Amino acid sequence: MLKKADTAQGADRGDDDEGTPVSVKIRERLTAARKRFNANDNIADFIEPGEMAALLDEVEIKMKGVLESLVIDVEHDHNTDNTARRVAKMYLNEVFAGRYVPPPKLTEFPNAEHLNELMIVGPITVRSACSHHFCPIIGKLWIGIMPNEHTNVIGLSKYARLAEWVMGRPQIQEEAVVQLADLIQEKTQPDGLALVMEAEHFCMAWRGVKEMDSKMINSVMRGVFLKDPNLRREFLSLLPRKG
Repeated sequence: MLKKADTAQGADRGDDDEGTPVSVKIRERLTAARKRFNANDNIADFIEPGEMAALLDEVEIKMKGVLESLVIDVEHDHNTDNTARRVAKMYLNEVFAGRYVPPPKLTEFPNAEHLNELMIVGPITVRSACSHHFCPIIGKLWIGIMPNEHTNVIGLSKYARLAEWVMGRPQIQEEAVVQLADLIQEKTQPDGLALVMEAEHFCMAWRGVKEMDSKMINSVMRGVFLKDPNLRREFLSLLPRKG
């Protein structure tokens, strides 16, 4: 039987827990599990039901503090009325949703016809934000698959869903493409995988050097795309070029 002192201590712990910010609770679970929670990591497995609503409220409060520190009259300025809430919803439910939601469900089919010809999906529009300044990254992505008889076949739209999930986090382009390649490799197990991404970075166009026309292009080659230069050339030659 619990003593009164034990009951009181338990109540105190409960009260303390109720006053703990939800972000702290999530962070403690991640730390206890020794899981990384960098900007471009997904943490959906460590968020309990109902906590996203509480996290939204917490981010709104802190975003209002940012606006106040920018010396914006959030009490009387009609243009920034409810801005803190809108920004919190934008980050959690839209542009950074890839951090907080599980991966999209994929319907996988066996390669019944033993297809082994090059398949290219794209251009897929990608939208992300640089983790250095939270400025938009907007671009196009092409995915090349060389299947084998054991490759899992997934619907074309699922490549776009996977890309949206990975890119919907603060990213740097070099890491984002590798993350997506790892994910597609795991899901499909092809003989070869190739990704090319071309994107405009608003951290260059909107601030800094304010260079409007520069784009970043990078690629990831796996399996036979890495070993066979003819296949690699075929893939790259089939990507549409702007005239």
